[in-house]
Amino acid sequence: MRIDIISVVPELLESPLNQSILRRAQEKGLVEIVVHNLHDYAHDKRKTTDDYPFGGEAGMVMKCEPVFELIEKLQSERDYDEIIFTSPDGITYDQHEANRLSTLGNIIILCGHYKGIDFRIREHLITREISIGDYVLTGGELAAAIITDSVVRLIPGAIGDEESALTDCFQDDLLAPPVYTRPADFRGWKVPDVLLSGNFAEIEKWKETQAYERTKQLRPDLLEKLE
Repeated sequence: MRIDIISVVPELLESPLNQSILRRAQEKGLVEIVVHNLHDYAHDKRKTTDDYPFGGEAGMVMKCEPVFELIEKLQSERDYDEIIFTSPDGITYDQHEANRLSTLGNIIILCGHYKGIDFRIREHLITREISIGDYVLTGGELAAAIITDSVVRLIPGAIGDEESALTDCFQDDLLAPPVYTRPADFRGWKVPDVLLSGNFAEIEKWKETQAYERTKQLRPDLLEKLE
């Protein structure tokens, strides 16, 4: 899999994309993550990637020319399954979308900035718009890092225990059940007896019940979606 990320501040992505699971997945050759500095595709003396919006609205807008030049260059080199724009008015990102993206071959993520991007980019290049929540960030770099992390960890081989990713929260629209480790008794707070019983059928039943009850208490909206 290859993930190309387009940014006007690529330095923001250096650390999150080169640590932990993401670093190991790249070292194993499971994924190639390439960050592009959009300023490199602006040809005026100041490397300008934004301009004032028509109509007099406040803020700055990312220009068409550098975005089209870079994306069309990438498209001439390989096929892309999705060209994603991180936007507050995109679909709300969730585990199901992460699962879908993890099955693709190549994707581009365009990080929004300033007031937004020229709408013609959205009309003629973007195939998917994604929001990570109902709030506004300074730019789309953090959203792109979140999308990349959530996708790469699902690629077979990225995590040592692949079953771990399949039992994460939201995979079945439920929160995960409580987890415990040693010691079994800490300050008088004991691990539930069922987890120490060795009865795996009862343990699974306990986990399912706990997952449902925690979801009902903390995220009832997920149960509504499940129903």
